[in-house]
Order: sequence, then C-alpha cells, then structure tokens
Amino acid sequence: MTTRQFGSDIPHLSTDEPYGKSDVPRGPASLYLRALAALLDLGIVAIPLVLGWYTLDALSDANGGGQADRIVFGCTAAAIAVALAVWNQGFREGNTGQSSGKGWVGLVTRDTHTHDAIGPKRALARVLQRSGTEVVRESTARDEGFTVLAKDVSVAAIRRRRLVGLGVLVILLVLVLLASVAIGARPLSFAEIFHALFDADGSQADIIVHTLRAPRTALGLIVGIALGVAGALIQGHTRNPLADAGLLGLSAGAAFLVVLSMYLFGFTAPSEYLWFAFAGTFAASVIVFGLSSIGNGGASPLSLALAGAAVAFFLQAMTNAVIIIDQASLDSFRFWVVGSVAGRGFDVLWQVLPFLIFGLILALVSTPGLNVLSLGEDVARSLGTNIAASRALGILAITLLIGAATAACGPIAFIGLVVPHVARAITGSDYRWLVPYAGLLGGTMLVTADVLGRVVVRPGELQVGIVLAVFGAPFFIALVRRRKLARL
Repeated sequence: MTTRQFGSDIPHLSTDEPYGKSDVPRGPASLYLRALAALLDLGIVAIPLVLGWYTLDALSDANGGGQADRIVFGCTAAAIAVALAVWNQGFREGNTGQSSGKGWVGLVTRDTHTHDAIGPKRALARVLQRSGTEVVRESTARDEGFTVLAKDVSVAAIRRRRLVGLGVLVILLVLVLLASVAIGARPLSFAEIFHALFDADGSQADIIVHTLRAPRTALGLIVGIALGVAGALIQGHTRNPLADAGLLGLSAGAAFLVVLSMYLFGFTAPSEYLWFAFAGTFAASVIVFGLSSIGNGGASPLSLALAGAAVAFFLQAMTNAVIIIDQASLDSFRFWVVGSVAGRGFDVLWQVLPFLIFGLILALVSTPGLNVLSLGEDVARSLGTNIAASRALGILAITLLIGAATAACGPIAFIGLVVPHVARAITGSDYRWLVPYAGLLGGTMLVTADVLGRVVVRPGELQVGIVLAVFGAPFFIALVRRRKLARL
C-alpha cells in the first residue's frame, strides 16, 4: 500500500517561466486618464477665479463696493490663477513629470526619446506645442528609467534663487500696500487715490487716504516686518519650531501693564498706554532671561522656554485678576487684546518707529551668531562664539521688536509662528537670508489680513488679529502634525 503525498497532483511551473512578474503597459496613456488629469489641473486654476467672481459680485455698487475694490480683487484672483498654473503645469510637471492632476491619476509627462523629465520651459510650451513629449502611466515611466531633473544646489544658483525670491516679495508687498490704500468702507476710484497721494487739496477722499488708510498701512507694514523678524529670532534662539512671542512671556508682560494702566489711570487710547505695553514687554524679557540664566550662567533654549512659560502663566493670571474686579478695564482691554491696526495714526507710528528700526538693525547684526548657535552650544563655543553675548543681543532685538509692535497694535498672533516656517521653506536655515524673508513675509501677511478684514464684513470691519487667527489656526494644526519640524 503506497502513501500519496499531499500536492503531488498539482502541476508545477517550469523554472524558465516568469513567476509573479507584473504586466507593465507600454506606450502613451489612455485618452480618458489624460482628460481626467487635465480636468483636475483645470479645477485648481478655476478655484481662485470662481472665488474672485463671487468677490466681484459682492463688491458691486449696490453692495457698497467701488471701482478700485473690484479691480484689485479681480486682478488678484487672475494673478493667483496664473501663478498656480505656472507652478503646477510648468515647474512641477517640468521638473518631476507630474502636475497635481497627473499625480492623482498616476501619469507622467516625459521626453519621447530620452524618457526623462522635460523641464519647466518645455512643460509650459506644451500648451501650444506637444511634439517630442508624451504622457504615460507612472508604472511605465518607472519601468523605463524615468528620472526627475536634479535641482541645482551650487552656491551661485542658491544665491540667485534667493535674490529672485526677495525681488518677487518686494513687488508683492508694493501691490499689497497699494491695495491697502485703495480698499476700505468708503469706495474710492483710482483717480481719487492718485489725487490724494500726489495732489491733495483737502477733499473728503484726501482726508480718508491721509488720516485713515495711509497711517494704518504704514503701521501694518512696519509691525508685520517686526513680528516676522522677531518670530524668526525667537524660534532660532529657543530652537523650538512652535515658539512665538507668547512662549517667552513678552505678550503677557505687555498685556499686564496695559490693563494695569487702564485700571489705575483710566487710559483708553493707544497713545496713552503705549509706553506701558513697551515697559511690560521689556520687564518680562528681563525676568525671563534672568530666570533662565540661573544656575549655569547662560540661558539655554530649554531654560528660556520653561522660564517664559512660567512667567507668561503668572502674568496672565494677574491680568485676569484685574479685569475681573473692574468692568471698565475689561471693556477697554478686550478691544486692545484682539490686535488691530485700525484707529492708530501717525502719532503712534512715530513713537514706536525708532525702537522698531533699532530692533531690526540688531536682528540683522545677530544673524551670523545665530547661524553658529544653531549648530549647538558646544560647537559654537569651540568656534569661539560668546554664547551669552549672542543670546543677549538676540533677546534685546526680540524685546524691542515685540515690545514696540505690541504697544502699537496689541498682541497679534500667528505671524511670529507661521512666517518663519514659510521663510525657512524658501531660504533654508541660513538666518542671514531667513530674517529678511521673514520680515517681508510678515509685512505682506499683516497688511493682506487687514485688507481682507475691511471686506469680509462690509460695511463693518474685522480686526486683523481675528483674520490672522482664522488663517493661522489651520497652519498651526498642520505644523504640529509634521514630525520633521519637531526640532530646529
């Protein structure tokens, strides 16, 4: 009696036959997939155009809009759509072979002969001329050796990209400043704006431009620059990607002395409690820096963060105690604490401008030392860097910038948190470039938020601190979820 082995009747594959090999498609992708990718790419460009259309409809003459409002928002929507198209179907598709739509569908654009990426210029030219290029499936491109374009990382190329970026930011900032002067509750034509800026004779439009819009635009610009630069310095010195003025207790110090001045002296105007806010910021910085230096003779990033958090909690408790016992202080304080550039004239700007300028100079001077500190204290010390002096210089610059900005406009959140990360994504970790970028981005962001605040609840106005919170909160959540930003 014989025993039958299990599986003996199952036929076996020949060793010459391929086993588990996938069938990779060859040739161009199907028309259906290419059309779907094109629709997705078109949808990305259509989003700002649709939003711009609804914005123009909301700014009609019947709704209180003006000619300047419609032109500014219409051109902005068109510019954003063009920029998205150039980035998506030019640089992204040209360098990596995939636009957003092609990436979602799984297609790759490549050169017909070399099977490599085609570059931004040829990718943009595909709108009119598609010879020499083809669209294939991602699996096909991978199997046939597709390679993306290597990024030029030479010193000259990096410097050139950074200079071009600075030029683009300057142009964008100028356009935002013009929009800030043109847009408001009172519709103005471009003729009225030009007349007010270059040939004023005391008309109603001239008064609006010179006494309301020009001061808040200039103040928003300088305060935004200060907050962006200070945020970059704070994150650099604490080496904490989630650090801002609140982490070091600076905003809490300003808030405590402001509410105290309201309670003791009855101050209500920004020009009255401005110096109290500045003094509170300065006192908080001295206390935080002193506490963090106890024990080892120097303030480390960890001790700065811990001391700042402790001081901030204490000062917030003292502020709450004052506003609870006095209703008048609460009424005045709640308008200051939300953060706004409205209602501030040139008198406020002239008072804080010297401190802001001096703080910006110190910030630029401290950037080489901050680059060395970012390598670690041991390395910085071995290179001959005076860590205590470098950190003291940075804290002084932060104090001047945050103190003057908070005194002028109240505590404005998210600029000091968001802007440095955007600047770092563009420039890298070199603070000699990161700090100027953060300043320009901060000024652009604050003025843009102020312009949006004048439109979204027209004919009323939404404070800039609220607008920034609406846009900054999603970014903050995304920032926390990105593990690679856990350390600087």
